[in-house]
Amino acid sequence: MHKGFVLINCDLGSEEYVVDELNNIPEVTNAYITFGAYDIVAIINADTQEDFEETVSIKIRKLSRVLRTMTLNVLNS
Repeated sequence: MHKGFVLINCDLGSEEYVVDELNNIPEVTNAYITFGAYDIVAIINADTQEDFEETVSIKIRKLSRVLRTMTLNVLNS
């Protein structure tokens, strides 16, 4: 199991829309709207490192209204 966090910046006012979209991705276990440097924090759990990378690069980063991401990959979870 590969776990990580994705910190997301999105278009102003689109936080709830992006969280709803994130909740449709099976590897996203939770997504939270936050205040501060990032708008959303998503928790990812994937079976393999490849699945983790695909989830971030294809499923999350290409969502409409997502502007930028920072990925934190957990070691030895």
